[in-house]
Amino acid sequence: MEIALLILSVICFVAGFAGCILPMLPGPPLSYAGMLLMQWSGYAHLSTTSLIVWGIVTVVVCVIDFFLTPWMTRRFGGSNGGSWGAVVGLIVGMFLPWPAGPLLCPFIGALIGELIMGANDFKRATHAAWGSFLSFFAGTGIKLLVCGGMLGVTLCSL
Repeated sequence: MEIALLILSVICFVAGFAGCILPMLPGPPLSYAGMLLMQWSGYAHLSTTSLIVWGIVTVVVCVIDFFLTPWMTRRFGGSNGGSWGAVVGLIVGMFLPWPAGPLLCPFIGALIGELIMGANDFKRATHAAWGSFLSFFAGTGIKLLVCGGMLGVTLCSL
């Protein structure tokens, strides 16, 4: 049973990191599940305080991520089209070479999303796309840091 929990834990950590980038997977909650599974397997020796603190951090990051993208996009004058365009751009960009794919495609996707949603002024659409782009990367960065922290704490407790 310990081996099965260990394998599930590793799968959760890998899926957690993927979920930091892919919007359909909840990155930090998956990494937290990996942390719990590793603890239950008996391989990790995490304190109750550590598990509670990381659980709270997971909830806070999920709430921040939920509100960050719409807030920053609106702050830059954007719409939901820009936010979704950034996500589509990132997915397309994963299949293109570095740095053009992963760095430029979310911005281009946000710009196209803004233009599709009716932004008649190209300058305003570009400004809004920049906000979508920044919010997406800020949220992704925060999630990656949290998932990396959980993995690091778990590995140090082995």
